[in-house]
Amino acid sequence: MDILNDEYYMSLALDMAAKATGQTGINPVVGCVVVKDGRILGIGTHLKRGTGHAEVHALQMAGEEAEGSTVYVTLEPCSHFGKTPPCCERIIAAKAARVVVASGDPNPEVSGRGIARLREEGIEVTVGVFEQRSEQMNEKFNKYITTKLPFVTLKTASTLDGKIASRTGDSRWVTGTAAREQVHTLRHQHEAIMVGIGTVLADDPLLNTRASVPAIDPVRIIVDSQLRLPLDARVVTDRTVRTIVLTSGQASEEHKQALEAKGIEVVTCGSGEKVDLSIGMIKLGELEIGSILLEGGGKLNGAMLEAGLIDKIVLYYAAKIIGGANAPGTFTFSGFEKMADAIQLERVSVEMAGEDIRVAGYPLY
Repeated sequence: MDILNDEYYMSLALDMAAKATGQTGINPVVGCVVVKDGRILGIGTHLKRGTGHAEVHALQMAGEEAEGSTVYVTLEPCSHFGKTPPCCERIIAAKAARVVVASGDPNPEVSGRGIARLREEGIEVTVGVFEQRSEQMNEKFNKYITTKLPFVTLKTASTLDGKIASRTGDSRWVTGTAAREQVHTLRHQHEAIMVGIGTVLADDPLLNTRASVPAIDPVRIIVDSQLRLPLDARVVTDRTVRTIVLTSGQASEEHKQALEAKGIEVVTCGSGEKVDLSIGMIKLGELEIGSILLEGGGKLNGAMLEAGLIDKIVLYYAAKIIGGANAPGTFTFSGFEKMADAIQLERVSVEMAGEDIRVAGYPLY
């Protein structure tokens, strides 16, 4: 049974914030609950970059009754003018008596200043209620705001023997319906989806979300060193979402211009024959791509892992064994000489996704 305390109300704020994952762009997801005399007066969630923050929505709902209230917010209220006015000033104007914060804001423009500003005005502030839960919920934002690099989640589906397709290249379907539905939710929750040119040439995918209800389609990123992307590929002809191609300095200038004429953004990453993925991540960050779902083949997955560019790994294992010495695997790279050198995952979770097994963790480089 839930206990009526700070955790009770913060849990509600966190639950609301989590539902908006994928909607706020490079902004964090934030929830807010305003409580007074044992009653919830207002609730709010940040829904879209450039629009009102969670505190604004919740205090607006509470109205004049917000005076003397306790404001529960999942992230430190901002203290600077960005696309919207500072939330700590809105709380001060509402004459709240107390503010409970789950976690501080890592944004250098905020970090600690919002909490300090509230305390200057005599408002009692409690920090750290469900801090870890809040930080994990905003792991994409936390990385981007401190490094200007996108948070990369690798998702892949394989058989128990690590094969992502049969020896003939057949991959439909490795996993079952439940796992595939989870993957479409992951696409909705990331700003972009990234694949290699091999995936596009083999499957001609749209790289969108195909959930049972409307969802947000991610920006499409294609890694294509030699610019082999056909002009009639669906990721080129479909204009519903933005498409970015990462290529090398040795790619055809003529084909680059032809793609750009069709509205494709072509980004050169390094002067060599292959895409410099580290440069690619920097340039994507400059384009305000804050999170990427990597759904590459073995080569791209391996290259990203070797370069230390993957932040989180989500593996779906089907209870199947397909074999095949030449069947493609999850990661294709030179590998390590000793088991002790293998990349270890931390904070590992294991759960079922229908009839499939979902393993998630964070690589230690």
